[in-house]
Amino acid sequence: MIQNKKEKSELMLFGIPASPGIAHGPVFRFLHDEVKVATYHVSESDQEEEIRRFLEALEVTKSEIRKIREDVAKNLGEKEAGIFDAHMLVLEDRALIDDVIKEVKESGENVEKCVHRVTEKYLSFFDQLEDKYLRERAVDLRDISNRLQRCLSGTTASGTAFLDEPKILVSEDLTPSDTAALDRSKILGIATDSGGQTSHAVIMARASGVPAVVGLRNLSDKLSDGDELLIDGFEGVAIINPSETTLFRYGKVDVQRHRLLKLVESESNLPSQTADGKKINIWANADTPQEVEKAIECGCLGVGLFRTESLFLRTNSLPTEDQQYEDYVRMVKSANGKTVTIRTLDLGGDKLLDGWNQQKEANPFMGFRAIRYCLSNPNVFLVQLRAILRASAHGNVRILLPMISGIGEVIRAKELITEAMDELKERGEKFDSLIKVGCMIETPAAVAICDLLAEEADFFSIGTNDLVQYLLAVDRVNNEIAFLYEPHHPAVLRSLKHVANIANTHDLPVTVCGEIAGDPHFLPLLMGLGFDSFSASASMVPELKFFARRFSQEDILKITKDSEKKKRPSEVKQLIKDFHEARVSEASVVQN
Repeated sequence: MIQNKKEKSELMLFGIPASPGIAHGPVFRFLHDEVKVATYHVSESDQEEEIRRFLEALEVTKSEIRKIREDVAKNLGEKEAGIFDAHMLVLEDRALIDDVIKEVKESGENVEKCVHRVTEKYLSFFDQLEDKYLRERAVDLRDISNRLQRCLSGTTASGTAFLDEPKILVSEDLTPSDTAALDRSKILGIATDSGGQTSHAVIMARASGVPAVVGLRNLSDKLSDGDELLIDGFEGVAIINPSETTLFRYGKVDVQRHRLLKLVESESNLPSQTADGKKINIWANADTPQEVEKAIECGCLGVGLFRTESLFLRTNSLPTEDQQYEDYVRMVKSANGKTVTIRTLDLGGDKLLDGWNQQKEANPFMGFRAIRYCLSNPNVFLVQLRAILRASAHGNVRILLPMISGIGEVIRAKELITEAMDELKERGEKFDSLIKVGCMIETPAAVAICDLLAEEADFFSIGTNDLVQYLLAVDRVNNEIAFLYEPHHPAVLRSLKHVANIANTHDLPVTVCGEIAGDPHFLPLLMGLGFDSFSASASMVPELKFFARRFSQEDILKITKDSEKKKRPSEVKQLIKDFHEARVSEASVVQN
């Protein structure tokens, strides 16, 4: 017997906030149709026909992806549509195509089975990666594999068009194609068992303005027929069968949040400073020229972190000097004369490209990556350095070295920069001969010797995401210990304060990057630790500026002293959360 809604108890689950907003409604369980893979023997004389079917299915699938891309570009924008460029690269990947053809010829089985076997081999590799971004790219490959199988078998995928009312979509995970095919008028929100903040489905949910929470683990298994679900995309909470009291409380939260967002937007052009005039330097993190343009529109000083590996991952290759130069120049010109900080290649370990012949490492986060790879492969590094230097002739560019753990790495990198300059001089190329070179502080070793690094670097950039996981020995993509990843930890705060003290003593510019730099709750505490420069997603800039105008330097001093008395990360987290809520509430009351 199905329980009456009034008899069902409330159950709260915690996941990862993926797309802001609050949604409540009945549940629609989006179950992926299982693609049944037929298996049968194919005679040698029929193998060419199987290969022809495979190549034909590839072309049909490409057409489908092009159509989806066009629809997404029209409805959401070019950036979100670019997600499907990765799908096209998979469909045109010569290695994968050749592997399937080889499998048909060697196995003597039908092409459906061969496609399945080859893609499962690739997926097995992706599933073992520790890098969150790359592991989530396995969703792209599985999406393409399912489309190929449906094309070969003549079946189609299910969607949401048949829903008679808007609902909360719940699924184990969503592929980009799933998300693109959703009828947004019938989707109140999205909740998934797996997935992360960098998944393509999440990116598209944000662009669509659909609240989403991911990483809820066993949510699907806990739902029954007739259940309702409330999701909080701000805090990463999902509540099954919320009580009337909970609904009332979240209704107020939703109204307050929308009121706050309007207020933030109305003040977006005001200066970046505290209530008593203390200036704050806000930079933007970026991967594309479009993001750079948005950052400049938001009033950022410039780009505090441009991740060059995105170009390498998009092409799955080592791009030429000219290819890199063109990419960097577009980005530098988009900054319209403002400073752009280009981080050198942060690949290696579990981020492998075709042709690297790199063996899989047992602990890739601490392995052969970033500056370690570049210094061991100077020919690859010099290509990138020349491209960056050439781009510096078109604007104000800085070079940032990642994963530094010793002063020798900085000295050797600067020697290679000089070598790249000498090569460009011989070619008659223009570049900034006084280009500034900084290093990322993201290892405990770099924190400990930052006084030595300050003698060689022109500036510091603190990569808080990696620094937290290294300091606390917590793999941030391991669900079993994710709760131990605590940026509020006293060890983290003390390390940040030490770096700030050293940088200020040496009169060295220092910028905080990573998730906490874009979290308004952290802003007064980070300022109290000695920082006044932050690099965050451009979308967070208006909210950072808004909150900064709600506290003074006296407030900063008090919250910093209070935090030093706290022994547990949870106590620090609650302290800065309460302070933020109090000041934001005051602003909303004044506005009304």
